[in-house]
Amino acid sequence: MNLEELSEKAHKLKDKGLSTGTIADEFNVSKQTAKWLISRRTQESKTSAPKDFFIEWDEVGKNSKRINYLSKALADLAKEVDEDIDVVVGIATSGIPLAMSVAEEFEAELSIYLPKKQGWEPDKETKKKGIISPNFSDPSGKKCLLVDDIITTGNTMRESITHLNQIEADSVAASILLDKRGIKNIDGVPIKSLFRVGRVE
Repeated sequence: MNLEELSEKAHKLKDKGLSTGTIADEFNVSKQTAKWLISRRTQESKTSAPKDFFIEWDEVGKNSKRINYLSKALADLAKEVDEDIDVVVGIATSGIPLAMSVAEEFEAELSIYLPKKQGWEPDKETKKKGIISPNFSDPSGKKCLLVDDIITTGNTMRESITHLNQIEADSVAASILLDKRGIKNIDGVPIKSLFRVGRVE
């Protein structure tokens, strides 16, 4: 997908009512990059593109077998830190299908974290906070493994870990498909990534 196609897709998602934060999550880019993609048709488009990568993983996302294979690898990676996990916490949105299979590997409960970025819009101050979905396991006081697809800035993972700390959950590790920042640890929680990317400039 080229830049024009990506920008067009961003506009279509915005027209369907998705927030800029959710579009950032769908494209696995920063919120600033999503804002830039959406604003490309206006005068703001004269600004230069933020330095970012978008990750297109729909060949995995549309195939449950491939998700399951990657989840097994994420579980294996997490077992390097701890093999005794009570709850696997999937970070919405793309971390959820991965977390389901990882939880199965650990024979653990499943919890879902809904980060505040899901409702983020530029130029709109919000006091929204992320929450644990009440429809899934409550991780309070339990050993948790966080699962997500991609770390773009690390902010969502930091927010998730902070939230789990506030409810006295023990965040043992985070297992991630791709880390765009090379983060190995957030607030004392090891970040285990199958892939890390780097940029040569």
